[in-house]
Amino acid sequence: MTHASAADTDWVRHGAGQDGLDRLEAFFHGEAYTPHRHDTYAIGSTLSGVQSFTYRSSLRHSLAGHTVVLHPDEPHDGHAGTDAGFRYRILYLAPARLQEMLGGVALPFVPGGVSTDPRLARATRALLAQLAAPLDALEQDDGLLELATALQLAAGSTPRPVRGDYRAALVARELMDDRLDSVVTLDELAEAAGRDRWSLSRDFRASFGTSPYRYLTLRRLDLARRLMLAGQPLADCAAHAGFADQSHLTRQFAKAFGVTPARWLRMSGRRLPGRTETT
Repeated sequence: MTHASAADTDWVRHGAGQDGLDRLEAFFHGEAYTPHRHDTYAIGSTLSGVQSFTYRSSLRHSLAGHTVVLHPDEPHDGHAGTDAGFRYRILYLAPARLQEMLGGVALPFVPGGVSTDPRLARATRALLAQLAAPLDALEQDDGLLELATALQLAAGSTPRPVRGDYRAALVARELMDDRLDSVVTLDELAEAAGRDRWSLSRDFRASFGTSPYRYLTLRRLDLARRLMLAGQPLADCAAHAGFADQSHLTRQFAKAFGVTPARWLRMSGRRLPGRTETT
């Protein structure tokens, strides 16, 4: 696999710890991310330059003041649209959090991946205004509800109920959250949820925008990233996060985030312990 090369001036700054809300600011020249996909919404504000990416088989461009909205499980890449590079702030919102606010309706889909809707821009900027400190709990809840409402309005569709068993999907999600370091099978999830395995798969995708396997893999990668930032060796991160070995973690990491663990740490101002990384 060919990985994107990072310019020396590329950087990523992570927002202060926030319960259920991952926020960051970044600057990139050239290619930022190879094709990958998230199991969360990625909602961001372009601050400067041209933020370009391939999304739903078309090349998109976001300018300063525009809002980027990537739906869960949609493949995309990322690169600078001009030689000047681009800077942006972005938040990653789990569909489960959105479902809590929307009450089990279908997830809103904003066509095109880039929006000029001022309501969505205001709601997004409010949650990204201060990255150095966590949001007050009530401030975060108010901001997330405003964002959920703005997403529905920007999507321009009438909210409709989820087709499937939301309760069964919720049971499966909670079981996986508790079993990140052990093997989980679809039969196990189906038995716990009281559904057959294929019905549960459909329930889960309808409710949370991704498959059970993808959801579990991304939660394990989230755990691995926390351990990496804490300075743990990559092999230990892999073992504690339920991956077969270091190579398995590295492959899944690059597939999910479009960069290798080493490059991700470098952009975050850190390096893998005990070795010099060149990829």
